[in-house]
Amino acid sequence: MSSNQPTAMKLADYQPCAFRITDIYLEFDLADQQTRVTATSQVERVQQSCRDLQLDGKNLTLIGVWVDGQETDVAVSEHGITLADVPDRFELKIVTDINPIDNHALEGLYKSGGAFCTQCEAQGFRRITYFLDRPDVMARYRVKLTADKKTCPYLLANGNLVDSGETTKGRHWAVWEDPFPKPCYLFALVAGDFDLLEDSFTTQSAKVVKLQLFVDKGNSERGHHALASLKKAMAWDEQKYGLEYDLDRYMIVAVDFFNMGAMENKGLNVFNSKYVLADAASATDQDYFNIESVIAHEYFHNWTGNRITCRDWFQLSLKEGLTVFRDQQFSADMASDAIVRINQVKVMREHQFAEDSGPMAHPIRPAEVVEMNNFYSVTVYDKGAEVIRMLHRILGEAGFRKGMDCYISRHDGQAVTCDDFVQAMADANHADLSLFRRWYSQSGTPVVGLTSHWDKAKKTLTLNMTQYTPPTADQPHKQSLHIPVGIEIIPLSGKGERISRVIPLTSGQHSVTIEGVQCESAIAALTGFSAPARLDYQASLEEQMAVVLYASDPVARWDASQKLVSDALFDMAKQAHEQTIPKYIDSLFAGLLRQALSEPALIAEMLELPSFETLSQQREQIDVDGLLQARGKLNAHLGAVFAQQWRSLYASLSNPGYAYEQGQVERRRLAGVTLGYIAAVKDDDTAQMLQSIYQHSDNMTDSLAVLKACQTQNLPLFDTLMQDFENKWQDDPLVMDKWFSLHAGRQHEACLSTLQLLLCHGRYNVNNPNRVRSVMGTFAFYNTAGFHRRDGSGYRFLTDYLLELDGVNSQVAARLITPMLQYAKLDEDRQQKIRLQLLRLFEHKNLSRDLYEKVQKAL
Repeated sequence: MSSNQPTAMKLADYQPCAFRITDIYLEFDLADQQTRVTATSQVERVQQSCRDLQLDGKNLTLIGVWVDGQETDVAVSEHGITLADVPDRFELKIVTDINPIDNHALEGLYKSGGAFCTQCEAQGFRRITYFLDRPDVMARYRVKLTADKKTCPYLLANGNLVDSGETTKGRHWAVWEDPFPKPCYLFALVAGDFDLLEDSFTTQSAKVVKLQLFVDKGNSERGHHALASLKKAMAWDEQKYGLEYDLDRYMIVAVDFFNMGAMENKGLNVFNSKYVLADAASATDQDYFNIESVIAHEYFHNWTGNRITCRDWFQLSLKEGLTVFRDQQFSADMASDAIVRINQVKVMREHQFAEDSGPMAHPIRPAEVVEMNNFYSVTVYDKGAEVIRMLHRILGEAGFRKGMDCYISRHDGQAVTCDDFVQAMADANHADLSLFRRWYSQSGTPVVGLTSHWDKAKKTLTLNMTQYTPPTADQPHKQSLHIPVGIEIIPLSGKGERISRVIPLTSGQHSVTIEGVQCESAIAALTGFSAPARLDYQASLEEQMAVVLYASDPVARWDASQKLVSDALFDMAKQAHEQTIPKYIDSLFAGLLRQALSEPALIAEMLELPSFETLSQQREQIDVDGLLQARGKLNAHLGAVFAQQWRSLYASLSNPGYAYEQGQVERRRLAGVTLGYIAAVKDDDTAQMLQSIYQHSDNMTDSLAVLKACQTQNLPLFDTLMQDFENKWQDDPLVMDKWFSLHAGRQHEACLSTLQLLLCHGRYNVNNPNRVRSVMGTFAFYNTAGFHRRDGSGYRFLTDYLLELDGVNSQVAARLITPMLQYAKLDEDRQQKIRLQLLRLFEHKNLSRDLYEKVQKAL
């Protein structure tokens, strides 16, 4: 049994900090193995009853501590230092040494390639110096960096550059000052040699802001899209929310070794390079979209996260849920609103619903945590954004903007709570949001039940709605929520008026009668995914087809088509012998193919079969083997039955030279889905066609579509093309991540041998989170057949790797274990095999807090 059994921290135990740090001057003498950090802070006592100052620290070598210039003895523990009976106001100087090059956890100060880099959220600053490492301690920072001028010509920190110069022995220095108080998790420094892209942005008040993008040498041409995305985000935030940037410069640095996607450090964002670098040859349309979205997300944090931050980490959704919603709004305005929304719904149903139904279920504002890193989750981020979206739907566009204006003006410069945000929304709109607040404290996915009755004589439609939230691992008892239920009433014939409403469901049961319904109609419910809930509504085949064909809400159309296909797959999986494909499937796909060119992006989403991850969230128990067999058979059937239509459609979707432009993006998306069905016809002509497309492709999106089609169908051509791909891109880390991922996701008998070869590949690096995720993340999350092998070898393979990775990077290890936490949905034999591997982890002597919490809850 693990000797590391940490206790939970509870929201109810929060106490304001007994001390305040108003200003801090940090001096870094940067060196690979021994960086000297001198921290001089101005400290004030807030609570007279607290005489001792306790500071957080981890993996630090303490050189000395001085109080008002006098060297002072301190008590040193595993978690920090304690200064006894300190004055009410004093200057505190602490000198520490740290070892950046051996810091593989990628928290605090570490080396990424040849550059020094920091990551302090959530609790990384304690790896730099002893400090009050909590978000409600906000100080003004002045930072001096000294380093070798040849290897680190750029010395960067938060805020504005105020001074610089040179010292002896080829070293130089720079001083940065941030005028805005901030918590230590937003501190950042970067020192290294980069290519620099520069631009400027003029704000609405005519202030000129210098924009700087730092990338690895030789990559500057791949940074233009990121810089253009930043300017779009800055303009959008001014237009949408009236929020203007507040410093003289805005810097982004791209690094290869990074646990997260990006970090919003005030004025100095540090990004995973996959969310910065793009050109047509090396990046897909999805990469371009992700870069634009993540650049915007981190910029929007300047106000919703930096200027106003969290009082404590239980309030994480205060900044993340709100900022995800804002970046979703931005992305919808920049691209296709419908497709952006559909992809958000996929994330919720495939990943967040799974979290709600598993051992790590928690509200968007958790009541307790063991390891804070585990709550950087789809619940806090994506469900948190859905809760904000519901507020937007309830209050309306103008009401939500009034609430945002109130929130910003009331709390600028403060560390606040989720309740403070909701209160600002309520006060600005004179609204009672007391029931709505339950979304913050209640976990789980509510189920909205719906029945209907049409009165032909009165021309009325009565809707009877219920709500029920099943018990979750953390909360056995649930309360009613305020659920905005979007409804669209659609004539079965497609002729006549469609009626759209949003009905507030605020109790266990509610009925509403809608007048003016002239004919028999289909009902689309939870339109636009109006709430993060499941729907229990037994619609007939005729009603579902009417929604697919005639609904005005594109999300409802997509949803209805996916449900028809999902139901067919579940019916096929139940059949003990020969699986029979329902006849309506051919009619559905024939109809969709006829509409394909008029709505390429939407039809692409409707034509794609539901993923295994989506299917697994639609039933309490799933038959892994039956569903995989059914999905494969349906794919092959559709490829054969519509073979000519697929080829004709693909031929009509050709683009001129590549451009990341919405019309082209939509056609390429449909072409990629089409190619997957073409590849299902496994003959020589198909192989020649695929090879020709690959050879003549002028962009990564089309190239990857061919490789993905060959991978999914296990075509012999896959190995040939992948060898060519590796030869071409072996020196590009981001593109090689795609190569590793394609191999790791290939579902074939020898997949574990392939994985072992990938882990021994010369380009594999366990210290690089991107590379780890591309191999082991792809295998665990998306290689369903390989991971869920009947003999349990897939679970054992992942567990062996986690035991190694946990000692290197526990954050990444804790994310990779997620698929094993959902074992309750599987058959009994697979459940037992996963439990055995979880027990192996639990009994490991030095298991990290990150993994311990998840394993303990799963068991």
